[in-house]
Amino acid sequence: MRALFPGSFDPVTQGHEDILRRSARLFDEVVVCVMSNPNKTGRLPVEERLDRLRAAAAGLSNVTVDSHTGGLLVDYCRRGGFKVVIRGVRGVKDLDYEMPMARMNHELAGVETLFIPAEPAMAHISSTLVTTMNRQDPAPER
Repeated sequence: MRALFPGSFDPVTQGHEDILRRSARLFDEVVVCVMSNPNKTGRLPVEERLDRLRAAAAGLSNVTVDSHTGGLLVDYCRRGGFKVVIRGVRGVKDLDYEMPMARMNHELAGVETLFIPAEPAMAHISSTLVTTMNRQDPAPER
């Protein structure tokens, strides 16, 4: 069975990499796809995100990397024949955000969403947090 792991991956985090590896063990084929959201301004160019995902997928023979601009996730699922979407969740807040989209994807295209909980050691990691931390000046030396 094929599964789709979509996201902005801006930037790719260790949490994303963990979900990708775990997904690759569950499915015959996993496509990790950088989705462009017209309501978000990407910090990293899409090609850089794709390169980082390809590096994360190195050694996972059943994983391919793609990107999708314009159009809904369900459009990509229909074209690719995906019946399962993978979403990593760190906690209840993520689940509350993801559930309405999962319901809509199911209603529109019959796509099921598999929620994979983050490993506890990585549950605090988010792309937003990583980006914020990278922008801050280094701590003064003592």
